[in-house]
Amino acid sequence: MSSSLVARSLSRMRAIVAQATHKPGEPSQKELVRIRKQLEECAAELGGEVSTRQRAAQLADTYLRLDENGRRAMLKMIALDFGPDPQAIAKAHAAYQETIGSDSQWEAEAQLRMAMRSKRLRILTQFNAIPQGVKFLVDLRADLLRFAANDPLLKPLDRELETRFAAWFDVGFLELQRITWESPAALLERLVKYEAVHAISSWQDLKNRLDSDRRCYAFFHPRMPLEPLIFVQVALTESLADNVQRLLDIRAPLGNATKADTAIFYSITSSQAGLRGVSFGNFLLKRVIDDLQRDFTRLRTFSTLSPIPGLIRWVKQNPQNLSLAFTASDWKKLTPEGVPREMNQLIAFLADDAEWTKRDSLASALQTPLMRLAAHYLVKVRHGEYPADSVARFHLGNGAQIERLNWLADTSEKGFAQSWGMMVNYLYDLDHLEENIEAYARDGRIYTSSAVRKQAKI
Repeated sequence: MSSSLVARSLSRMRAIVAQATHKPGEPSQKELVRIRKQLEECAAELGGEVSTRQRAAQLADTYLRLDENGRRAMLKMIALDFGPDPQAIAKAHAAYQETIGSDSQWEAEAQLRMAMRSKRLRILTQFNAIPQGVKFLVDLRADLLRFAANDPLLKPLDRELETRFAAWFDVGFLELQRITWESPAALLERLVKYEAVHAISSWQDLKNRLDSDRRCYAFFHPRMPLEPLIFVQVALTESLADNVQRLLDIRAPLGNATKADTAIFYSITSSQAGLRGVSFGNFLLKRVIDDLQRDFTRLRTFSTLSPIPGLIRWVKQNPQNLSLAFTASDWKKLTPEGVPREMNQLIAFLADDAEWTKRDSLASALQTPLMRLAAHYLVKVRHGEYPADSVARFHLGNGAQIERLNWLADTSEKGFAQSWGMMVNYLYDLDHLEENIEAYARDGRIYTSSAVRKQAKI
């Protein structure tokens, strides 16, 4: 098989991945037979390196040309028809049981492991041999996660791929890089595309986030050099930030990074949907803190300015909890403002739009009870043993403490829809990180400032 043939297949694959100009279509029965033959050839692992790359490139080309239904059918074929051989496993297990305690036990154990290695794995690992093969597999798992949500038969394939990714994307193999305005344009475009916390509205906005008083760091895999796996944006300030609009204001004067004593992590984005379940966010923050301390010796405080994404969703599901946050004193101020006391009506009143935030007297009267409610949600409301809020779980699990709630800190449409504009500072106290991590992992203990503890008592 000639190298030019491999090159042509790889070229077709690159064109499809980069431009997505194919015309997708659901596979016919004839096409399914052809796909099965391709899969069987890959599973057989015949031939040398050139043959392996050729087969993997052609199979990737086939997958990328399919529509949603076709991709689901192909993944289901891999999941159901290319698993381990039950008879081979039973035979190897019986042989292992017979050899326990003898000199042959370890060889029998190795044979049992080999019997349990599925053809699925042999097929999937072949993509490592081709350019963009790792990225192809990450995107393939993003498809798989969507399909498996409604099809449990796909879950074994997903678990197998997730386990493989946990090894391939071990933090020891990842590279921490700082992203700057001088980084490749393709990387900057991906930063704009992937940013999930505070949307980047323009190139000027992006330039502001990469200026001298800011930092942006990302983890990269060597086989995905321009694809950030997770990235964090940092502002260097002289105090805890309490408002993201001011933090991201492109008209604000440039800060003096050499005088900064505080690093604010204001956005952390996992950018590859196919890597869900593979955790490296905690390692990212630790590496970034080390890097910042080396470059800026005055830094003493490391904190986030974080959203509270689950607050309003929880309130709507549990409207009775809203009433607990309002005292008689609160209602004395709110009644003249025309605020309804019936909980469902109150939720509707608050959720209609952000106009009430522009009425100073009304916003002031709502501040104490709503911040009381947010503190209770973060500190007391659990999903199993851990906090209900996903962002809280991430930071508290990494050793942070809940330091401060901030009123109307994000008045964007998204910020208002999540938490009526409230945000929270999670503080990373470097002297207590390990202690906090152990207490959280052991019994779900949450460390908070005295101010937040007081607010949470409803």
